[in-house]
Amino acid sequence: MDDNTVIIGEIKRLLGDRPHLAYVRSFGCQLNVSDGEKLKGLLKKMGYGFTEDESAADLIILNTCAVRENAEDRVFGIVGSMKKLKELKPSLIIGIAGCMTAQSHVAEKIKKSYPQVDFVLGTSAINGLPRLLLDCLNGARFSADIAEYDDFSAEVEQVRESSFKASVPIMFGCNNFCTYCIVPYVRGRERSRRPEDIISEVEGLVRDGYKEIMLLGQNVNSYGNDLGGEMSFPQLLRRLNAIEGDFWIRFMSSHPKDASTELIDAIFDCEKVAKHLHLPVQSGSDEILRRMNRRYTAEKYLSIVDDIYSRDPDFSLTTDIIVGFPDETNEDFEATLAIMERVRYDNIYSFIYSKRTGTKAAEMPDGISEEEKGQRMRRLLEVQRGISTEHYKRFIGRRMRVLADDVSKKREGYVTGKSSEFIIVEFEGDSSLIGQFVEVEVTEAMNWAVIGRRIQK
Repeated sequence: MDDNTVIIGEIKRLLGDRPHLAYVRSFGCQLNVSDGEKLKGLLKKMGYGFTEDESAADLIILNTCAVRENAEDRVFGIVGSMKKLKELKPSLIIGIAGCMTAQSHVAEKIKKSYPQVDFVLGTSAINGLPRLLLDCLNGARFSADIAEYDDFSAEVEQVRESSFKASVPIMFGCNNFCTYCIVPYVRGRERSRRPEDIISEVEGLVRDGYKEIMLLGQNVNSYGNDLGGEMSFPQLLRRLNAIEGDFWIRFMSSHPKDASTELIDAIFDCEKVAKHLHLPVQSGSDEILRRMNRRYTAEKYLSIVDDIYSRDPDFSLTTDIIVGFPDETNEDFEATLAIMERVRYDNIYSFIYSKRTGTKAAEMPDGISEEEKGQRMRRLLEVQRGISTEHYKRFIGRRMRVLADDVSKKREGYVTGKSSEFIIVEFEGDSSLIGQFVEVEVTEAMNWAVIGRRIQK
């Protein structure tokens, strides 16, 4: 019997027969959402139910993001507003988890400035939740665990938000140290899960009827580098593809410096691996890429794109772009627009650079005004709208297999979902189709989605 089993038993005893409700809110990336599901899994074992109403909760956990400073400021604002909840219900327990708390100065600030908070929990200390909660139930003023552990809670049962789409972290941490990014400092160095654990988890999800498996990591392409050659990421994709069942495999994020020919081969060879690649370029300028410490050039990036398009000219690519990196020139920005026109992404996720304390880029001089950054962002979005409007037309008349995931918010009597290419598809139908694969013939293209008619079998 492990320590957590004993602690969970003691928590159940202290909670008694009265129902206790937990409110868990996750901010940021899909890895954070997955961590939130693990927190819920532990809470369920302790006897907690769940609520979406924080005022009805006996326990509140905010699972935080630290990628941008304004994300931290937002959380601090929410924590400040919870002072009144604590005054109305003194027995309320409030905890802060996630990437913010992995920074020791933030944990100390919470302890000193937010007395309504009872505990903080680091990103790799999820298994420590029962112990911290027991401390609180026993009257401790403040408890914390922000140490870095290697087990990364791989065996914690998750309370998943979806019954047909599941995220499966395959590795944690990052070794890349891009100069604008705080992630290596809050999630630690790369640690890969054992391949047999991942395979077993995916097999269980497929048996349970899950239709989409999203493999997660800060850089999934470097999966296995710390396993002594036991299994690479392309080999893992092939092994998961061999699992019997009707399901898709997706993954993110993928770093261009590690996007090998072996990976591209696996994507095209494996019928269950989605025909879409999210390949963050960040900038089209070699000088900006150098100062970002991205460790590839625009030419290297385009060689990957050319390899993909030589196999399938209609393959779907999406990307991340940062506008206004410190001292980005007009020529640097034009190079980014040029790479967009050359690649013709189906979608981009674009961000105006914001200074992140603790990163090397935060110390770089920056002579670009906020007004100029805003103008560049508007132009970038205008260029992408034009590309998407034309590029999506290639799907008209084509049949697409779609995993329906919601009713449309824009068209009454329509359902929305995503194709293997990660394209939003809307078609006539009702909520009974949600969670099912549907064949759709595309009849119309927008700049954000395609519209089609369902093909009845």
